[in-house]
Amino acid sequence: MNETMVCVVGNVATRPVYRETVSGPSARFRIAVTARYWDREKNSWADGHTNFFTVWANRQLATNAAASLSVGEPVIVQGRLKVRTETREGQPDWMSADIDAVSVGHDLARGTTAFRRTPRPELNPPSDRSEPAWETDPAPSPPVDGTVTDAAPDTGDGERADELRPDAAMVT
Repeated sequence: MNETMVCVVGNVATRPVYRETVSGPSARFRIAVTARYWDREKNSWADGHTNFFTVWANRQLATNAAASLSVGEPVIVQGRLKVRTETREGQPDWMSADIDAVSVGHDLARGTTAFRRTPRPELNPPSDRSEPAWETDPAPSPPVDGTVTDAAPDTGDGERADELRPDAAMVT
């Protein structure tokens, strides 16, 4: 697929808004990404232009982002870039840059955080993974010549299988 994947480093600009939708949890927040450059005249770092992106998170990522992020915190967001152009309130060419997030995390180059794993919700109850009944004899394969026999299969030690287990069904 031809998608534009981006990784942006910035600060949370708005409080995450969490919603339960028909397709599952969804959250959105804005991130401010400011370019920094070395100003030779001042001999110091200076702020450049600030870009704002709306970050959209879905499912478990939405739940975790809404519970973990606050305004002003440094974050790293990775996801698919979507640039839209619309006409809004009579103003043509209104543009927005959205990121459908794949991953969101605190920027540990600028601080610390405490990670807590969230339990995965069980969608289906655990299936029965018990051992199959190995003591059940498999059905004997038919003779190669096509004749029908009414004898139980031989177990290899001179006894027939129906003599060992009286409840064994005979296959004809």
